[in-house]
Amino acid sequence: MSGAAQEEDLPANHTGPKGVINDWRRFKLDSVDQTVPQNKRELLRQMSSPREDDKERTNRKMSVQEYELIQEEDERCLKRYRKQCMQDMHDRLSFGPTFEEVYELESGEDFLEVIEKEHRLTLVVVHVYQHGVKGCEQVNSCLDCLASEYPSVKFCRIDAVATGAAERFSSEVLPALLVYKAGELLGNFLSFTKHFSEDFFATDVEAFLNEYGLLPEKEFTACADGEEEGGDVE
Repeated sequence: MSGAAQEEDLPANHTGPKGVINDWRRFKLDSVDQTVPQNKRELLRQMSSPREDDKERTNRKMSVQEYELIQEEDERCLKRYRKQCMQDMHDRLSFGPTFEEVYELESGEDFLEVIEKEHRLTLVVVHVYQHGVKGCEQVNSCLDCLASEYPSVKFCRIDAVATGAAERFSSEVLPALLVYKAGELLGNFLSFTKHFSEDFFATDVEAFLNEYGLLPEKEFTACADGEEEGGDVE
């Protein structure tokens, strides 16, 4: 069996230089736009995965048009390939559940359960609020935004009365923000909005929590095709 055939038999995601080359070749062949004319697709196939019977054709002098076609298609495929590799790497490194919304806790039992039974690596942020207390509604809106940007963080809210400890959460100390991880209290911020001006936004709450080191790195997202198209391929 020829060396080229042996490379074609390698499984996808094979490690090492040959595996990377093989993955790239397969991705490139699979990515060829089916609207490209047959003769051009054949040329791309020959250049991406040459075989013994292709040597005579691929060793001939390439025309300017053919060279430009190969270069253009290589750049498009490389951008898609890099994007796919980055997304695959993120998927492999991701752990634990994702949430992407703010959960309403209905009772003190719900409060204790989310603190004690959540995954040990999951950060839990609980907003204790009360209807009519200044700033509570704004904090709720801010957490709605942050929940979508930090899907690995579990954001929750609970009415102070529902906690069963209303005497501890009087209107004077609200809104309150509590941060837990593995059952341990990491942050206890009473009268939370005193740290902001009257008009504050999700970015202000985010900056405050980051100042105390209470938020993880933002989740990786693969660059959109439009953003990738604007960059140079190295």
